[in-house]
Amino acid sequence: MTSKKHLSDPAVAAEDRARLLGATHHDPHAVLGAHPVPGGVAFRALRPHARSVTVVCGTLRARLRDDGDGFFSGLLPLDAVPEAYRLQVAYDDTVHETEDAYRFPPTLGELDLHLIGEGRHEQLWRALGAHVTTRQGARGTRFAVWAPDARGVRVAGSFNFWDGTGFPMRSLGSSGVWELFVPGIGEGELYKFEITRPDGSRTLRADPLARRTEAPPATSSIVYASHYEWGDAEWMAHRGDTPVHEAPFSVYEVHLPSWRPGSSYRELADRLTSYVSETGFTHVELMPVAEHPFGGSWGYQVTGFYAPTARLGAPDDFKYLVDRLHRAGIGVLMDWVPAHFPRDAWALAEFDGRPLYEHPDPLRAAHPDWGTLEFDLGRREVRNFLVANALYWCEEFHVDGLRVDAVASMLYLDYSREPGGWRPNERGGRENLDAVAFLQEMNATVYRRCPGVVTIAEESTAWDGVTRPTHVRGPSGFGGLGFGLKWNMGWMHDSLRYMAHDPVHRSYHHHEMTFSMVYAYSENYVLPISHDEVVHGKRSLVSKMPGDWWRQRADLRAYLAFMWAHPGKKLLFMGQEFAQGAEWSEAHGPDWWLLDPSYPAEPDHRGVRDLVRDLNSRYRAVPALWQRDTDPAGFEWIAGDAASDNVLAFLRRDARGTPLLAVSHFSPVVRPDYLVGVPDDVPAWTECLNTDDGRYGGSGVTNPGPLKTEPRGAHGHPTAVRLTLPPLATVWLRPA
Repeated sequence: MTSKKHLSDPAVAAEDRARLLGATHHDPHAVLGAHPVPGGVAFRALRPHARSVTVVCGTLRARLRDDGDGFFSGLLPLDAVPEAYRLQVAYDDTVHETEDAYRFPPTLGELDLHLIGEGRHEQLWRALGAHVTTRQGARGTRFAVWAPDARGVRVAGSFNFWDGTGFPMRSLGSSGVWELFVPGIGEGELYKFEITRPDGSRTLRADPLARRTEAPPATSSIVYASHYEWGDAEWMAHRGDTPVHEAPFSVYEVHLPSWRPGSSYRELADRLTSYVSETGFTHVELMPVAEHPFGGSWGYQVTGFYAPTARLGAPDDFKYLVDRLHRAGIGVLMDWVPAHFPRDAWALAEFDGRPLYEHPDPLRAAHPDWGTLEFDLGRREVRNFLVANALYWCEEFHVDGLRVDAVASMLYLDYSREPGGWRPNERGGRENLDAVAFLQEMNATVYRRCPGVVTIAEESTAWDGVTRPTHVRGPSGFGGLGFGLKWNMGWMHDSLRYMAHDPVHRSYHHHEMTFSMVYAYSENYVLPISHDEVVHGKRSLVSKMPGDWWRQRADLRAYLAFMWAHPGKKLLFMGQEFAQGAEWSEAHGPDWWLLDPSYPAEPDHRGVRDLVRDLNSRYRAVPALWQRDTDPAGFEWIAGDAASDNVLAFLRRDARGTPLLAVSHFSPVVRPDYLVGVPDDVPAWTECLNTDDGRYGGSGVTNPGPLKTEPRGAHGHPTAVRLTLPPLATVWLRPA
């Protein structure tokens, strides 16, 4: 309660004065500003370092009394508080005239506060953070932050020389939200929140809802307002016309800061769009774009969940990049990291002096692998922060999909933890029930609000129902998690392990290439050759292949065509599309010089890139390769047991039954007159892709002309087609 004083004295009461100076006042608006009192209106201001403060109201000018410590007060003989007045503040070398921040009512309404309290504010970024706006004719910025354990919060920034004394925020009841409208503050100003912890100490924190930040290593938030005008209306209107699991989906994974080092978002908009269009991918997937302090984390340790990294430009510049890709017919996916956050003392960790975003249980808070903190997904406000964040990228930046990082680490309480290092859930199990509920809520909300958007789980375990609808329960008793797609980590590990064997030993590991079809339709899968497979000593994709340089390239070409024909969507990390030999490094990115015509081996790398271009082109043009990715009727083994020959042959069929025949031969010999059983309703076949083609750097062993079927039984079929199998190659054939 505000202390009582003699009514004729307008000065701030001693108790309020102490709390304001100590940064522990929950309602500064009840003290500062203009208030009716017996005898007139009391004006009170807190302006540290000012020489004088004068109230300006129409023709009235009244200089306030200096009460010391930056406090000024005066009693004016007015009948009521004026609707508008200004403060003229004189300092040693300047005079500043402004609206009084403490004459304005709260900027958040009851509905906003109710939704925040319920954890259901789906556009949280419109309520919290910093927003340039106009209040009662005054232009300024409203600040709002959730800090329920704080004893007081002040705004500090470039506009007040980082001294928040004169800018205390008010607490909006039990919501835990603090807010302040500051007139005269506009775009581009730096700011942070000065929070008084429960123990009385203070901490200066970046805004968790900041939509723009300084470029690291600087850490301030920036007042931001978007002025971007989108040009992708046609893309947005039609991106959801075909369900993603029934559409072509070929993804180029990109680390933006290193793809072309030194390029801005706007420069990338030209170069990346042109390159992806040329190579034929349907989508790009951007490794995390949200702001992160340490570049070596590749974006996976996020501090600014609502701000595109400032390393490459402003938020509107990132919108321009997305817009350009959309107008070229290219979808944009983004890695999203709700599993954990770093411990930086200026960010989310113990944000208001106690665990807030992280779990209060130390066994649940500390991530054992990455030295980070895990979100408290059982707290409704934290779930709201993350669900709204997913929507933010989709709605504000027109992102077409979110690939959710490290889902397995969220789902299991014992993930990377030793016995005794975790506690079972209320059912006695190892499942993180809070994470299950969060992922279900996030997916259901995204799909409800954002037509055409897909969510993709990086989930490496056998969790049942990752891509099952949330309302459908499985054998485990849990509803589905509700993702649209899931990375097939099993296929990736098995197939790469097979390819690493010398061909003479591959027959003993044939099952590693066929086992994926045992579970291929248990989820909606993406086949990922991601950044994780070409770093930390794992070698680049071509370098995983055995043998000399020719064999390595041939194996790579054969593997890529096998992957593009296998059921499931496709993902390839940058640099692998042209057989980069070195591991990826965020310090320099892809070795583009390998494609320089002056480089002697340039044709070798260009050949692989040309193959990837043709794979994407054929893939888009042949519905059999994608239309029934999640339908077992779209796949048929022809030769799944030809281990001694290192041969795999299968049919893919589109919705009308039209087939494509894929034959992969992982031996370095030519096999002439190789009979492959085929359906008897196709009289002739024609080769539509051969990875041994000389254009790709192969030896040129092909199957020209229509290949007529023969009435000879093979592989369980009454007819067969006679092929010459090139060495270390994959061949695709279509009905002639």
